[in-house]
Amino acid sequence: MPQSPTPEKSKSLPFIALLVGSCSLAFGPWLVRLADVGPVAAGFWRLSLALPFLLLVGSLFRQPPQWPRKALAWTIFAAAAFYAADLALWNIGIHMTKLGNATLFGNISSFAFAAWGLWLARRWPTRLQAAALLLAAAGSAMLMTGSYELSPRNFRGDLFALVAGLLYTGYLIGIERGRAELAALPLLFLSTLFGAAMLLPVSAALGEEIWPRDWTPVLIFALSSQVLGQGLLVYAIGKLPPLVVGLALLTQPAIAAFVGWAAYDEQLSALDFTGAFAIGIALVLVRLPDRGLREKAAQPS
Repeated sequence: MPQSPTPEKSKSLPFIALLVGSCSLAFGPWLVRLADVGPVAAGFWRLSLALPFLLLVGSLFRQPPQWPRKALAWTIFAAAAFYAADLALWNIGIHMTKLGNATLFGNISSFAFAAWGLWLARRWPTRLQAAALLLAAAGSAMLMTGSYELSPRNFRGDLFALVAGLLYTGYLIGIERGRAELAALPLLFLSTLFGAAMLLPVSAALGEEIWPRDWTPVLIFALSSQVLGQGLLVYAIGKLPPLVVGLALLTQPAIAAFVGWAAYDEQLSALDFTGAFAIGIALVLVRLPDRGLREKAAQPS
């Protein structure tokens, strides 16, 4: 007979899912640039095209859409509003600044969400956690050194990406609260539905090109970033503390550096590899046993 997973393996699954989801999300900025629609419209198609696939996956995993109680429905609506605003501003910023700048400023949410988790736990980070945070911050800075450029020309795009990162923190907090009562796929379906409904009128009001001539980039965008990336992220948020989630999301600058090398011929320096290594060490440190922050109450699947 097949053996059930050991407790240690069961604890590792959410972390692996988180890393895979974060890597999938890292390709988002590149796909925004490839899409032949406006930046806000690209966000709309990312969400709307994902909806039927989320229904299908939810059916396969026996997690059909369900309407939550009123208070939770408002929490999900607020999370979707943060998410829609994040997508709109970040996608606009991606077209106005360098890819490295957008990734660096957009990932402020990683540290903000980690700080939220520490505040929620009502404790300062342990030495191990503090070392992980410092290593992750240093690694992110080193990764972006080659492609990051601070200049007046990039200021507006940088500002959009920075505000988008703060808004994304609001989305992550709302999702964490929603995961206390809802399974991952019903929660993601509702937040995606609400977000798509918010983005379409904004795109139309901005006079953007909405209808794609080439559907390939927006379809890949929906499948990779929303179905796979957000699906695994929302699942992991219900299983892991915010500190771990926040640090794991910092794998995105490493993937973005690789995308810049592959798609835009941006050189990878020894500093880039050192930064990626530092983030890897930070993830190892934050996964070492620390019962104060790693234990979470049982959550819906």
